[in-house]
Amino acid sequence: MPLVPVSTMALLAGTMLAKHYVADFLLQTDWMARGKERATGWLGPLCAHVACHAASTLCVALVVAPHLWWLALVDFAIHACVDWGKSRLARRGGWGPAQVRFWWLLGFDQMLHGLTDIGLVAAFLSL
Repeated sequence: MPLVPVSTMALLAGTMLAKHYVADFLLQTDWMARGKERATGWLGPLCAHVACHAASTLCVALVVAPHLWWLALVDFAIHACVDWGKSRLARRGGWGPAQVRFWWLLGFDQMLHGLTDIGLVAAFLSL
């Protein structure tokens, strides 16, 4: 495995975390946020939301390692699975913002996304 300066890793990790913030909070519309939580008709809003993540990851890949463009598809798939699972579990449990388990689940969701970003950083720097 190639040695990478800590500053390079930290810069890329910070970029991916910023990418996550922008895609998950600034670019996510009300239609996406509410739509992906519905029992039916959730696929379009979920796909639109995770496409924002994938497009952002693609932008990072094209700057850092263009041959790893396909990691955007990996990000799409992982983010879709995590968000789909979170939505289903919250609905099954009947958990909304008034219940503490909702916030535990949201925190777990964000942790999984952060771990995904760390994995993507590792892939960008080692593949």
